[in-house]
Amino acid sequence: MNAKNLKLLYEGKAKKIFEFTENEVIIFFKDDVTAFNGLKKDSLSGKGKINKKISKFFFDMLEKENIPTHFIKDIDENSFLAKKGKIIPLEVIVRNYTAGSFCKRYGLKKGIKFKNPILEYSLKNDELGDPMICKNIILSLNLIENNLLEKIENYSLKINNIISNFLLEKNLILVDYKLEFGINNNEIFLADEISPDTCRFWDKNTMESFDKDIYRENKGNLIDKYKEFLRRINL
Repeated sequence: MNAKNLKLLYEGKAKKIFEFTENEVIIFFKDDVTAFNGLKKDSLSGKGKINKKISKFFFDMLEKENIPTHFIKDIDENSFLAKKGKIIPLEVIVRNYTAGSFCKRYGLKKGIKFKNPILEYSLKNDELGDPMICKNIILSLNLIENNLLEKIENYSLKINNIISNFLLEKNLILVDYKLEFGINNNEIFLADEISPDTCRFWDKNTMESFDKDIYRENKGNLIDKYKEFLRRINL
């Protein structure tokens, strides 16, 4: 992608967003990888195109199940065209098993399956470290209207069922994941990415990771594991 003539709207830890038209943006997936709110950072060749490929795959899957997403079409190996909209300043976290910060917060062992998925929110704010936030505060701060928040919850749990069922066929489990949503003309759509950077994917039997925990915990070569995940889902 030649971005010389495009306006950079936003650059995050793993992506750049360029203005394309009045209603469209180009999302470019970088090779950067970070952990611990950016305290650990590297650039790994090929990571961006892997995450873009996986995100496109899941967006296509979800669109077929009537989940609206921001994905429009491919641009190149690292980029796709997406709907422009206002990103809601919330990160939606869905948990199927205990892992990561949840274990630390509640003193639990890793890998315990919940009877029902747990849905949590964090405020999307890097300066504050994306603090956890409850539904009551979200509504009190007028971050989003209640009917739209309920729609986000319904979408998030439906996404959980769709992707979890698909992965189980590949002997993989969706442990937990983070979603972001956008809004345009009062319509909610799934934004950001769905990739090993934003999800925990484990082997169903061995609990082997195929996600960013490889990097966080120095458990091996991140790119090799991401490529293995591609192979496991037949990409």
